[in-house]
Amino acid sequence: MKADPPLVEVRDLSVAFAQGEGRKTVVDRVSFRLTKGKALALVGESGSGKTVTAQAIVRLLPQPAASYPTGEILFRGHDVLGMTDAELRAMRGGSVAMVFQEPMTSLNPLHTIERQIGEIIALHHGRAAATTKRIVELLTEVGIADPAERLGAYPHQLSGGQRQRVMIAMALANRPDLLIADEPTTALDVTVQAQILALLKDLQRKHGMSLLFITHDLNIVRRIADDVIVMQHGAIVEAGPTAEVFADPQHPYTQALLAAEPKGEAPPPDRSAPMIVSADDLKVWFPIRRGLMRRTVGHVKAVDGVSLAVREGQTVGVVGESGSGKTTLGHAVLRLIRSEGPIAYCGQPIQGLNANAMRPLRRDMQIVFQDPFGSLSPRMSVAEIVEEGLIAQRTAMNAAERRRVVEAALGDTGLDPSTLDRYPHEFSGGQRQRIAIARAMTLNPKFVVLDEPTSALDMSIQAQIVDLLRDLQKRRKLAYLFISHDLRVVRALASEIIVMRRGKVVESGEARAVFAAPQSDYTRALFAAAFANEATAPGVVGQ
Repeated sequence: MKADPPLVEVRDLSVAFAQGEGRKTVVDRVSFRLTKGKALALVGESGSGKTVTAQAIVRLLPQPAASYPTGEILFRGHDVLGMTDAELRAMRGGSVAMVFQEPMTSLNPLHTIERQIGEIIALHHGRAAATTKRIVELLTEVGIADPAERLGAYPHQLSGGQRQRVMIAMALANRPDLLIADEPTTALDVTVQAQILALLKDLQRKHGMSLLFITHDLNIVRRIADDVIVMQHGAIVEAGPTAEVFADPQHPYTQALLAAEPKGEAPPPDRSAPMIVSADDLKVWFPIRRGLMRRTVGHVKAVDGVSLAVREGQTVGVVGESGSGKTTLGHAVLRLIRSEGPIAYCGQPIQGLNANAMRPLRRDMQIVFQDPFGSLSPRMSVAEIVEEGLIAQRTAMNAAERRRVVEAALGDTGLDPSTLDRYPHEFSGGQRQRIAIARAMTLNPKFVVLDEPTSALDMSIQAQIVDLLRDLQKRRKLAYLFISHDLRVVRALASEIIVMRRGKVVESGEARAVFAAPQSDYTRALFAAAFANEATAPGVVGQ
């Protein structure tokens, strides 16, 4: 039986970018085929060349490239590298469409959803084709509730999942033969992620569309891809049917990726350990003001009656979707925002303390943020960033003593102290997160709020950061409040868990018990989305 001709065929593709006086090869002799109606995943860590490979297919490479891409890219047998500008415009958004990782930066904040989808249709089929009826049909197809009501909405008025659905609607507007999805679910909660993946598979089957899916999350590949290509340092190290590659990986790098998921679980909580932080019936309500006089007409109940207790050496995990109140809870416990309800640190009430009274306690209560690049000043060296807390706390140290403390903190977090005088942009995402952790550790805190510290990182880097946090906790008897929507990481670190939804606690208890037998429908839904491909998914499989 004759094989189907490939929709896309890439032969010996190489791409190089300018670097100083020379150039750096970022894609090195990559070859693959994608047939119509199939899903192919490109996987690998940041910097592996997967996104550049996908961009080359539609000639959207970032500039300046030190050399024009070499090799061949054929789409329906036509040479993409030899296409004219008019041919490229017809292909982009027509025959080939892309969905990017961050929909908020991909959508125009000044235009309504209706206008942005309409522009895509009008570009290829004329303004008359961009009818409101057609746009509503597209929004309905991608699962936007009350689509007619959403036409006049701007991107900031939609949730992350809704924005990504709008991006998919724009990509599908002209019925493409190929959809390139570049990390489209990385920034989404597990339940929304599961919905988007199911939507893409459904649309692929419905329209007979080919899908090129780019990700660093191997659990997503299991769900969506017929075939997988593993890339490292710009080259393909392994390729084949997804089931075969996952069942019997041949290359050491593929084996390492599959083994990189955070493993293990925290021991049961020690009820005899000293209490570090506690809060009772904590509330954070933000007023809703309307009218000329800005009268308060209601409240957004971001945190509504939450209680928690974190002991020495213990990790309490807080999980839930975006908007559930997780981060607000962490900020309230640290007294970074106003709240109601008693908060105690080492038995001392701190709720009523002013900024001056809180200052001595700040060294004992630290935070590590989600985005390691956004939380580090690009104008400060690593040494200046890590020693900032020592200076702010007016510690009795001279510059040389501070330098030694900073070097020790970097060493503790697995960084080379010789990098002290470099700047954040010179480090990888995992290294930047280690710098943020080192900054929090310089003051020898007792309590650390970890706000999604691994969500922006590759799987292997996630596992390294989890091991680092475990090691620091064991050596220093640290108490962690670990905020995340990644239940695999929470399962590996937390001895107790709090599940939040719309500001309230829907379930809480020892992590082992909650993972084994979740009581709330919402918790079961979270676990089902997070562990969909695990044969032994705790508390969800077989129920």
